[in-house]
Amino acid sequence: MITNDREPKKAHPASRESSGRERETSAKEPEGSAPERVPAPQAMRNAARQLSELLGRAPQSVSSLRPTPDGWEALVEVVELERIPDTSSVMASYKVVLDPAGQLMAYERARRYTRAQVDREDR
Repeated sequence: MITNDREPKKAHPASRESSGRERETSAKEPEGSAPERVPAPQAMRNAARQLSELLGRAPQSVSSLRPTPDGWEALVEVVELERIPDTSSVMASYKVVLDPAGQLMAYERARRYTRAQVDREDR
């Protein structure tokens, strides 16, 4: 069978579907408008899950979450070094920046401390 390399290739059905979804999404959002912000509970789950994927450690909690003009900012607590007794384990607070859709854009370790350590008011 002889084929012509100049014939246009047929699009794969999946690629037609995804391009159709892209058109639907762009039709819903006017050009230049900000994407819709995910709800706070979803942002908390996203921050913990995505940080866990990057660090390879399960987060203990999300200690703060606040909306920003560019999305969300969360503090996620992670055990960095397990020790016995538990109260001497080394913890870390990670600042996690999410876009409005809840996707991780940046993270950084903000603080390290022992699990038993209590914040003092004079700091």
